Amino acid sequence: MTTLAPSALRRPDGQALRLLVVDDEQMLTDLLSMALRMEGWEVKTASSGFEALQAVRDFRPDAMVLDIMMPDLDGMSVLQRLRASGDDVPVLFLTAKDAVSDRVAGLTAGGDDYVTKPFSLEEVVARLRGLMRRAGTAQTAEAEPILRVGDLTLNEDSHEVQRAGVEIELTATEFELLRFLMRNQRRVVSKAQILDRVWNYDFGGRSSVVELYISYLRKKIDQGREPLIHTVRGVGYMIKASQ
Repeated sequence: MTTLAPSALRRPDGQALRLLVVDDEQMLTDLLSMALRMEGWEVKTASSGFEALQAVRDFRPDAMVLDIMMPDLDGMSVLQRLRASGDDVPVLFLTAKDAVSDRVAGLTAGGDDYVTKPFSLEEVVARLRGLMRRAGTAQTAEAEPILRVGDLTLNEDSHEVQRAGVEIELTATEFELLRFLMRNQRRVVSKAQILDRVWNYDFGGRSSVVELYISYLRKKIDQGREPLIHTVRGVGYMIKASQ
């Protein structure tokens, strides 16, 4: 069983977490909103800096996904105004900029984390979970964010993966794919769902890339052991341990 289901991360009072997504790209806010609602979280969106400031006052989010480049008031200015008013809501910056100087500027301004476009939806969700746990705005039933399927364990914070106590080295993409499968264990996920959640939100690839990475995972996770990753022909993939 998984020791940390998505629905287990909630406010200390048991209520659903509130997330504010701020970006002027409608397609992006729609995708992020869908991914965050799948976690059982309440989501509100804003398409401009001034709209974001109003939404923070009205919605009181537990965390924000904040784009830096916006037409009216940029993300840096939004964050500066929030911090100046004493609001310490955790902020995950989202931007097309990937220079080290931009990353440093965002964190120096009071941002808590930084993701560059293009990105995987699963990574954004994982980063937000980590932000809210560290900030104390969310709690889980378990002290450690560990997923388990049979003798396979995955630590979402340290990115350590072990099977039967033996450490397994994974690339970043392999880790995100395995995490997605484990968080949906005993549930069939389609190639399209995997592409949406694991690869870049604007990734124009084909389902063959999913097949390739599933084969990579099988070599590292299942080779010489009882298989955990299963193919459901014509539907997708599922991870489960034998009864």
